[in-house]
Amino acid sequence: MTESGKPILYSYFRSSCSWRVRIALALKSIDYETVPVNLIKDGGQQFSKEFLALNPMKQLAIIEYLEETRPTPRLLPPDPKKKVLVRMISDLIASGIQPVQNLSVLKQVGQENQLTWAQKAITSGFHALEQILQSTAGKYCVGDEVSMADLCLVPQVANAERFKVDLTPYPTISRINKSLLALEAFQVSHPCRQPDTPPELRA
Repeated sequence: MTESGKPILYSYFRSSCSWRVRIALALKSIDYETVPVNLIKDGGQQFSKEFLALNPMKQLAIIEYLEETRPTPRLLPPDPKKKVLVRMISDLIASGIQPVQNLSVLKQVGQENQLTWAQKAITSGFHALEQILQSTAGKYCVGDEVSMADLCLVPQVANAERFKVDLTPYPTISRINKSLLALEAFQVSHPCRQPDTPPELRA
């Protein structure tokens, strides 16, 4: 918390984990301050002692906390079956796709293999995700209300586009992503509109 009582988000403009949280904060109209953490500069500022002391491991815990403390608008449906579906989709993206193609893993596979590796990880996950969404989706991932699953979907599609993944085989993913990007919370939280976005990538 800052002196003014505003929460602080340690964020990197391109981080999909940060973007998920930024969407949640925007949807819940929570005013916050951003402290940029550059994942590339100085060998990765996230490895500094100061940052590790604050945040050994993040992921979806922040969104779950926001949901418990600021329940409106809700990001987890009250219906237990729908709630399970939201968590399953969120988990598939946040645990099954994103970590396999993130920066720390790509560093291990060697420069020449990075694009192929990332594409393979994303298409494999998207193949499963597309099938699931065909039975759960309404306007969004689970029915017609924005949920935690949608917060995970949009940043992952952006990653897919960055790694030049062909999205043609995933019409449901693409349709939901397009609907979500039309919403203000997804626009204001977009990587092209962050305090640490480089000038050449700004919208």
